[in-house]
Amino acid sequence: MSTPVLLVGVDFHTDGFDANLEELGLLVQSAGMRPVGKIACKRQAPDPALFVGKGKAEEIKALATQLGALEVVFDQSLSPAQQRNLERHWDMPVNDRTLLILEIFAQRARSHEGKLQVELARLQYLSTRLVRRWSHLERQRGGIGNRGGPGETQIELDRRMLGEGIKRTRERLEKVMRQRQTQRKQRMRKDAFRMSLVGYTNAGKSTLFNALVKAKSYAADQLFATLDTTTRQIYLGQTDGLANTASLSDTVGFIRDLPHGLVKAFAATLQEAAEADLLLHVVDANHPEWAAQIQQVQNVLHEIGAEKIPQLMVFNKVDALPDFRKPVQVRDFYELDGDLVDRFFISAQSGLGLSELRTELARRVSRLQGEPVAESL
Repeated sequence: MSTPVLLVGVDFHTDGFDANLEELGLLVQSAGMRPVGKIACKRQAPDPALFVGKGKAEEIKALATQLGALEVVFDQSLSPAQQRNLERHWDMPVNDRTLLILEIFAQRARSHEGKLQVELARLQYLSTRLVRRWSHLERQRGGIGNRGGPGETQIELDRRMLGEGIKRTRERLEKVMRQRQTQRKQRMRKDAFRMSLVGYTNAGKSTLFNALVKAKSYAADQLFATLDTTTRQIYLGQTDGLANTASLSDTVGFIRDLPHGLVKAFAATLQEAAEADLLLHVVDANHPEWAAQIQQVQNVLHEIGAEKIPQLMVFNKVDALPDFRKPVQVRDFYELDGDLVDRFFISAQSGLGLSELRTELARRVSRLQGEPVAESL
């Protein structure tokens, strides 16, 4: 049975605050827990000890007891001391957005590379949380038959073991990254035009990937449905009897406040986007915060050094829009970071607009190869 949890959000008067905690609720459900209530409050700055202040902490405790919540999840990141103090104050587990995303990634990773990336991020996160183990960390270990050296405290032992685990995992991940780099070089030697799907999580990237390459990658209406990068050849018709082909990669979805450790840990996966010739930026056109989600994706692309790569905007799920919001044409232009880029309105689920999108992709592949442009596929 799923754990009942109470959702907490604190507005520090910053852009992007989700007053309804809808995304946090989806993250909680994706992690296998059940939200039973939510509470939002405003503060000028985090309380150093309890994050929300003593009065609000008492209010949250009373609400959690009333609703039968067995755990509290914050929409922001907590410091180790704040997390420890809140758990003591409420006598129940307290988690934050960072750990929640890590848990989901740990559950969803399937490939050897993905599991290594999650493990590295998890170990790095735990290395800052040793303070949560409270009193037993004060005890010293040492002497005959004990793992620690003479006078080595438990916290020192735990920190050393975590450090060794981080080192081993990073070395194994670097080996996988070298293998991926070799595969990328092989694709480059074949002069393959490289495209990567990027976008906010649950925008429909995997559904579009399956539709374009006739693949069967896992796709579901949930956050982080797929984590592992998948690359396939895409056939884009013929020009003068020659086949237009390219490689297309489906990458992990981005999200607001993606833990920095995960961005670093997923460098190998995101490298597919950083070295692409074209980014297909997939947007959920039916989401009320689609403009903010575009900005979040742009922020991550800047962080991984992919901000200079040409982008093509793909507004997905237009079939879900009400009639008065549906576009009158399949293609127009969108201003992105001061530049006008091509935008296509599609439905990866129904196939609406896919033919026009494929024609544009074929046009770009032909142009790169210096071949005549096909008018249609």
